[in-house]
Amino acid sequence: MLNSLITSRTRLRMLIKFFVNATNNGYLNGLATEFNESTNSIRKELNNLSSAGYLRKSKKNNKIIYNANTSHPMFNVLQKIVRQHLGLEQIVETVIERIGDVDQIALIGEYTKGIDSGNIEIVINGSNVNKDYLKNIKPKIKKKIGREVSFLLNQKLDSNSIILFSKINK
Repeated sequence: MLNSLITSRTRLRMLIKFFVNATNNGYLNGLATEFNESTNSIRKELNNLSSAGYLRKSKKNNKIIYNANTSHPMFNVLQKIVRQHLGLEQIVETVIERIGDVDQIALIGEYTKGIDSGNIEIVINGSNVNKDYLKNIKPKIKKKIGREVSFLLNQKLDSNSIILFSKINK
């Protein structure tokens, strides 16, 4: 979806990195290594996103650290678009539809760090979860969003987890 709108692969990867989880941050050389890109292309995109106000810069130990500007008026919109691009909202809708009594759905793993690894890890906490349904929808979700999905049931969440749905907060 975003690939046709944002033609720069580097920019798209940065949007995923910084907007899937607002606590993610990075610096020039670290991002160049993580994305396996030249520092020049990373610098160009960091400068573009910073000058537009989407990213904040701070200095730490002679490094300029970048992170999402959560006070930017478009932050929530961009975060929603990135999460839709990754298919997270479709996963939640599909799972809630016919799975059982779901208390919470959370994203864990590499995607919480903004790494587009191709394997989305989802924790589903609840009672009487239909495991057969989960097994059957995995290939359908993969076909729809172009990424593998792993479901883990009734797992304890850590501080890096991103809550996608919570019955308690509804």
